[in-house]
Amino acid sequence: MKRLFFIIAWFSLTSLGWAAERAIILTDVENEPDDNESLVRLMLYTNEIDIRGIIATNSTHMRDRIVPETILKVIDAYEKVRPNLLLHAKGYPEADYLRSVVKRGTTEYGMKGVGKGKDSEGSKWIIQELERKDERPLWVCAWGGVNVLAQALFQLKNTYPEKELKRIIAKLRVYTISDQDDTGIWIRRNFPNLFYIVSPGGYGNGTWTGIMQTTEGADNECISNSWLAEHIQQGHGPLGACYPDVAYGMEGDTPSWLNLIPNGLNAPEHPNWGGWGGRYEYYKPQRENCDPNGFTGGVPVEEEPREIWSNAIDHFSPFLPNEHGVAVKKDSAVYSGFTTTVWRWRTDFQNDFAARMDWCTKSYEQANHAPVPRLAHANELRVKSGQVFVLDATPSYDPDGDSFSYLWFCYPEAGSGRNVEVMGAPNIHRVTVKAPEVKKAEDIHFILQVKDKGTPSLTRYQRIVVHVNK
Repeated sequence: MKRLFFIIAWFSLTSLGWAAERAIILTDVENEPDDNESLVRLMLYTNEIDIRGIIATNSTHMRDRIVPETILKVIDAYEKVRPNLLLHAKGYPEADYLRSVVKRGTTEYGMKGVGKGKDSEGSKWIIQELERKDERPLWVCAWGGVNVLAQALFQLKNTYPEKELKRIIAKLRVYTISDQDDTGIWIRRNFPNLFYIVSPGGYGNGTWTGIMQTTEGADNECISNSWLAEHIQQGHGPLGACYPDVAYGMEGDTPSWLNLIPNGLNAPEHPNWGGWGGRYEYYKPQRENCDPNGFTGGVPVEEEPREIWSNAIDHFSPFLPNEHGVAVKKDSAVYSGFTTTVWRWRTDFQNDFAARMDWCTKSYEQANHAPVPRLAHANELRVKSGQVFVLDATPSYDPDGDSFSYLWFCYPEAGSGRNVEVMGAPNIHRVTVKAPEVKKAEDIHFILQVKDKGTPSLTRYQRIVVHVNK
């Protein structure tokens, strides 16, 4: 019977016409309410991310127990709203399939749970998924400790010859919400080629905190308790009712998987390109720059043994509504920082969350659905130094027939660092750009943002990578 659920879930995903990112979630659920919050949001995107496992783990904040029962309660609530979700989008998996991939990690904390004879249901499940004949990368999104992953890697290293181990490890992608036990640094030390995203050190160094922090220049209303009550918790069926009040911070774990959503902006294999879950660059962080004396829950902050994907800085000036004339104007203020790489998109992904929560109870006609940006040319262009070229989004449309707006802008940090302005008004469907004069080849990233005027307003994107040759 379980095999049937696997087949149904996989067919429903592949029938959409694209290969969803596959992911295993590690969660220290019941450590505090934010894991429950992230689980509720995750359920609404199970039609777009192929969830291959949800493993209950411990962490420095909850060292001696795991609570898979809470995961199952959220899935029970999802089951009740799934028929309505399917009115709005294909691919939502059967609740029985999701239950079948809920697994138990170890109750031993950190490195005490790693070694010979330390296998758990969760570590075995990770190995089984890595051994499957599936060439898609496997993302492990860790919301708590990672000793279940460490044990799986320990076992693989003691099972496979080096060449085969290298092939298996190459399929693995890891994003951990800081280091919440002492096995993260062990993994990075012992598996130097493993793709690993983390903000090491104190939580003040966490890119992920951009989802919850109140910041001048950001839309802070969309993370307020009153907004959550109105748009998520109340009047949105049993899944919304499962979303607990915020305790220490809203959904600190959600950035670990936001970049897996296929929204036209996100590019999971390119963390340096930026997206809803933040932007990251590949380097070796220095301990003194990682808030080593900040809060870690007791996890030691050690020197990084090698290069990893970690915090990156964006310099961001938002576009503001303009009452007369051109519909938007650029703010004169510039906001910079690693958390900026998350909060700059926050209004968009919070509205997306709210719209999907509406899907739990409303008919298709009553709810809003994202616009569909389309280009009249390729997503990758090659131009000469100083050449004038056109960006054209004429084929874009909205499935609900809503009016929608265009906005073109350069994302300098995703490319060579050069900021290239769109010529004329940036908020029309067809714009002109002049390539910079270059002495060597450069890549320039432009983002098309299409935003509808439905309620809540929804946004999708197209990224255009322009290769400028001398």
